[in-house]
Amino acid sequence: MSKIKLKTRKAASKRVKITGTGKVMRNPSGKKHLLSHRSSKVKRKKRGFSVVSTTSSDALKGCLPGIKIKG
Repeated sequence: MSKIKLKTRKAASKRVKITGTGKVMRNPSGKKHLLSHRSSKVKRKKRGFSVVSTTSSDALKGCLPGIKIKG
């Protein structure tokens, strides 16, 4: 009798990236449109990736089975 496969939540897998050490990285929100009235400092801080908090990464463990997440 075969085991049931655990499916990955695709919405979560498309939004986060797991580093080699097991940290969860995400893109900051709020940088697609309506940027003309925002300051350069705010737009600069939203570049790149940011680390997901440990409480949120615990919630992602259920969405991404089979992936080792630290925290």
